[in-house]
Amino acid sequence: MFATGIENSIPKIRNGTLRVDQMESCGHYLHWRQDFDLVQEMGIHFLRYGPPLYTTLVAADKFDWEFADLTFAELRRRDIVPIVDLCHFGVPDFIGDFQNPDFCEIFARYAAAFARRFPWVQVYTPVNEMFICAQFSAKYGWWNEQGTTDRTFVTALKHIVRANVRAMQEILKVRPDAIFIQSESSEYFHAENPAAIAPAEIENSKRFLSLDLNYGHRVDSTMYEYLFDNGMTYDEYHFFLGNSLAHHCILGNDYYWTNEHRVSADGATRASGEIFGYCEITRQYYQRYRLPVMHTETNIAEGPNGDEAVNWLWKEWANVLRVRNDGVPTVGFTWYSLTDQMDWDTALREPNMRVHPVGLYDLNRQIRPVGKSYKQLISDWQAVLPTQSVCLVVPVVPPSEHDERTSERQRSDARQLRSVELASGATTARD
Repeated sequence: MFATGIENSIPKIRNGTLRVDQMESCGHYLHWRQDFDLVQEMGIHFLRYGPPLYTTLVAADKFDWEFADLTFAELRRRDIVPIVDLCHFGVPDFIGDFQNPDFCEIFARYAAAFARRFPWVQVYTPVNEMFICAQFSAKYGWWNEQGTTDRTFVTALKHIVRANVRAMQEILKVRPDAIFIQSESSEYFHAENPAAIAPAEIENSKRFLSLDLNYGHRVDSTMYEYLFDNGMTYDEYHFFLGNSLAHHCILGNDYYWTNEHRVSADGATRASGEIFGYCEITRQYYQRYRLPVMHTETNIAEGPNGDEAVNWLWKEWANVLRVRNDGVPTVGFTWYSLTDQMDWDTALREPNMRVHPVGLYDLNRQIRPVGKSYKQLISDWQAVLPTQSVCLVVPVVPPSEHDERTSERQRSDARQLRSVELASGATTARD
């Protein structure tokens, strides 16, 4: 699955007084038809996409579907498979922020309502980059609640992951053959001296927390104490252990040059640049969860030479091929996003309206060199990558085939399997 995405981050900054809406600042609300044209021009059939949560979920159990109806009808008409991103770094004003425990069930009901309204949609990322969302909102103090303590981080994390799990449960009630592709940051922390080994080890345990909880994987002893020291309860922890839906999931992981870090003796971290690279770090995540893998985000800014993004694309692609050749079941690759973004050079903390030139196309919808390279890469490799075995095919139903008999049979079989799972308590913890 070769994919791209429409950037739809919606965090709030300045103590919650200013909403950052990337769909607005990047012009998607005005140019969405043209953006879908560009997706097809690239030869891409899979699009990470979702309606803005804060304008669609207007109150608990109250929805404004106007924009979603227009855009998703067009995606269906074009037979583009959306990987639906329902929550991307922010919540509606009436919820407040990720410290609010009500978010979990309100969001789950929203996911159910979305699935009922668009029953032909099969593939979802309910909550994007759960770990990063909690970290930037509730530990680094950058977005939303702007928390800076371990307790605010753990509170945000447990609410975000629970919302994701509950959304998956509700979507499966509507679409039993739904596929969930996590889009989670893959990280590694390097000790810069012997005194930094201990804090680096803690960070290398912490990086797994969101996926451990999401997949019902028991955390290690250090993280168990960390979670319980910072507000997680026995019942909350065992909710995750008892509600694993990992067998409905693809381990989607994101990798940027900022995903590896140097750790100093006092625990401070800073970006190290690429050291291990996507291949080695992905192997670590795969060995932990044993799920099919998809590279769900990467990019780098086009610099003064004009070939920086092109070179990064080919480096990431070489890493994907290496992972696949090493026996990791690999089902897709994503350059994120379709167009340039705004203000990601400061992680959306400052509304400078400064273009971040990482798109396949610029904001005038003119193709960048990396767009030409990605288009060629797709043309060259799309018949080669999908499998090393005819058994390793993701059972995605294109929108145009939703009403066909074979698709109805797949959903019926999935519904029966889900009934057996629920009756037998198969959603138990993974070691």
